[in-house]
Amino acid sequence: MRVMKGLATGVGSLPYTDAASALDLIFKYVPGVPFWPQLPKRDFREGMVAQFSENLPCLRIQNTDIIFDPKNREKELEAFYEKVIFEDLDYFRISDNFALGLHKFYQRLGDSDLSRIDFIKIQVTGPFTFLASINDENGVSLLYDRIFRQAIIKALNMKLRWQVQLFRKFDKPIIAFIDEPYLAAFGSAYAPISREDVINGLIEFAEGLSRDVLLGVHCCGNTDWSMFIDTPGVGLINFDAFGFQDKFILYSEGLKSFLKRGGIICWGIVPTQEFGAGENAQALTARLRQSIDELVKKGLEEKLLLESLMISPSCGLGTLEPQKAEQILRLLSEASAFIGKNL
Repeated sequence: MRVMKGLATGVGSLPYTDAASALDLIFKYVPGVPFWPQLPKRDFREGMVAQFSENLPCLRIQNTDIIFDPKNREKELEAFYEKVIFEDLDYFRISDNFALGLHKFYQRLGDSDLSRIDFIKIQVTGPFTFLASINDENGVSLLYDRIFRQAIIKALNMKLRWQVQLFRKFDKPIIAFIDEPYLAAFGSAYAPISREDVINGLIEFAEGLSRDVLLGVHCCGNTDWSMFIDTPGVGLINFDAFGFQDKFILYSEGLKSFLKRGGIICWGIVPTQEFGAGENAQALTARLRQSIDELVKKGLEEKLLLESLMISPSCGLGTLEPQKAEQILRLLSEASAFIGKNL
C-alpha cells in the first residue's frame, strides 16, 4: 500500500467563475492530489446534480431547475439501457458546458510537469443524493422510484467510468469520490432507503471500475459509517472530521478491518462553514492526534492509521467567498506539511 501520511486533496466545488483561477489554487495548494473543480457560481449546470444530468433519461434542465418529464419514459429508458449494455462511454461524456473545470483541468495536466502528482482525483455525485434532489411529476422524490433509482446508479457509474477513461492518459493512479451528502439524513423518517439499499447500490455503482481506481465515498454530515466500511469496492472514506470525529471513531471495530484490507481514511479536518482566522495547522493536527490516540486505545494499529491517512476540507467550498476558500486551501496545505513532519 502507498503511504499517504497526510496527503491533501479537495472535495470538489470552488467558488470561482473562472476555471483558470480555480486551477491555479488547486495546483498551488494540493499539488500531490489535484482535482478538477466544480464551479457552481459559473453556471447552474455546474451544480452537483445538474452537472451529471446530461443525456440522462426523462431529465430536462429548464432555467435553473431540473425537471422530471415522464412523457416518453419507457422509450427513453430503453434507449438509455442500450447505451449502457454496449458500454458507450462517450454517450455519458460530461461536456464543457456542464463541467468547464474538468476540461480545463485535463488541459492543465497535459501542459504540466506531472512528477509531483501522486494521484489524480475525480468525482461524481452519488445516486442517493442525486435522486433525493429531484421530484417526479407528482412532487415525490425519485428515491421512491426503484426503477429510476436503478437507472441512475447505472448512469452515474458510466459518468465516472468516462472520467476514468479520459484521465488514464496521464498514467497516474486515480482517486474517485462519490459525493453523498444526502446520506447524512440516513436513518431519519425522511430517508426512504435502508442500509441494505445503500450497500447494494454502492456495490452496483462500483461495477466496471478497475481495481487500480481508489473509490471513495464523501459524506459531510454524520451517518452510519458502517455502510461504507462494509461495502466491497469502497476503499476510501472522506468525512467531516472537524465536526464529527467523535462519532466516526465509534466505528473502531469496523475501521480496524477496513484499514487491514487497504482502506484509506480521508479526514476532513479543515473546517469550511466554521472556518475562522484563528485556525492553524498545529491545532488541527492536535485534534487529529487525539482521534488517532483514541482509535489506538480501541485496538487499531497506529502505523496503519498514519500510513492510510489523507486530509481534506470538511466539505466543498463552492458556496463560500473566494478569499475564504483560498484561506482554507492554504491551511489545508500547511496542515498536510505539518502532519507529514510531526505525526
